[in-house]
Amino acid sequence: MELMDSFAGRRVPPAVIDAGLALLFTAACVVLPLAIPPDGPELRAPDGGWPPLVLLSALPFAVHRRFPVPALLVMSAAAAALQGLRYVPPLSGDGGMSIGPTYTAVATGVFLTAVRCAPRTATWVVSGFVPAAAVTEAVLASDGHRVTTLLTDAVLLVAAWALGRLARARTAIQNQALERAAALEREQAANARAAVMEERARIARELHDIVAHNVSLMVVQTIAADRVQDRDRHKAHELHGTIEETGRATVTELRRLLDVLRTDEDAETDPNKEPPQPTIGALPTLVDSVRAAGLHVEFSSTGTPGDLPAGSQLAVYRVVQEAFTNTLKHAGHTRTALSVAWEPDRQRLTVRLCDDGPPPEGRSARPPAPTRGTGHGLVGMRERIGAVGGTLHTGGRPGGGYCVHAVVPVPSPDPHPHEGHSPHDTHPRPAGR
Repeated sequence: MELMDSFAGRRVPPAVIDAGLALLFTAACVVLPLAIPPDGPELRAPDGGWPPLVLLSALPFAVHRRFPVPALLVMSAAAAALQGLRYVPPLSGDGGMSIGPTYTAVATGVFLTAVRCAPRTATWVVSGFVPAAAVTEAVLASDGHRVTTLLTDAVLLVAAWALGRLARARTAIQNQALERAAALEREQAANARAAVMEERARIARELHDIVAHNVSLMVVQTIAADRVQDRDRHKAHELHGTIEETGRATVTELRRLLDVLRTDEDAETDPNKEPPQPTIGALPTLVDSVRAAGLHVEFSSTGTPGDLPAGSQLAVYRVVQEAFTNTLKHAGHTRTALSVAWEPDRQRLTVRLCDDGPPPEGRSARPPAPTRGTGHGLVGMRERIGAVGGTLHTGGRPGGGYCVHAVVPVPSPDPHPHEGHSPHDTHPRPAGR
């Protein structure tokens, strides 16, 4: 049926298919008398009754799709009349079997009826119509050929019916496969959306750490400003300025957090652009902010900066930021050393942040890092560094204090850099901008 309904890979309208079958069998029945050899069976010459019967044996194909059973009955009756009046050779005779276009048309009608009709109608065709048609052909056959005609016509029509049901079953299986494929595609799309939402939730948890750091820093700075308000107004003014800058940074991180949680539809219609991501070049500013909060920080940077991807720079910045937050939270106003070492010969960047721990009269030592978590604190830091192909080591110092040691790989410089770009550009364009 797919072959009949398509031509050269294009779908053909059903009306064209039916009209083509009608014209094809009509032409075959018209030229049949011319194709019979002179020594063939004696047939009745075409007369006034021949054209209507020829048309009735083939033209019903044009309406078979809408009226399958009536069209089949009309064609079979016209074919029986053509045989009974001796316009066509018998199905089986002295010259052997002769399956002409009229019998082929009836068999094609049975095939199409089995394909296009419901199982109940198809069962009636094989159990009622086929035996009746075979018996009719046998009655119209000459003496000595009735049994052969009966068996030949029955086998021909049953084979056509079986092929039709097989084609219908094959089409049904294909339709079921297409439905299953569509359902699987919908399921995959749903799983993809769920994965996106899960990833957004993970990023939101990490951004939560950043916001928590900024808010904690603002609280510490506010307390410090309040304590020096009376004896050092200039220092208090500086702390208030730092609080303002930290608040602006917090608002920026909150906006980024909302962007992560926003749906795709909302993101498409949002005219706001994502703010630039911080890089390693912003570490001095971060150090100044924590110094203003009362943390004693010694900052050093060695080596020639390499061309580090924006994602790696963001990961390093966030790890240092989180390490400062943990130091303020667990050790208070202690002494801290931050070193950034570029090692081009080993193609890596080493970042080390160590503190001396809380003072003797301070709070208790910080708790050990959890082995499993939801992405907060030390686990979030390890995930960020691992995502860019680096390693992170954290732990207590023998003499007291805590260290965070991160190693991030630096890609090899391009031997043929693009014109106008330095191979040691320390401020690459942030991702997504």
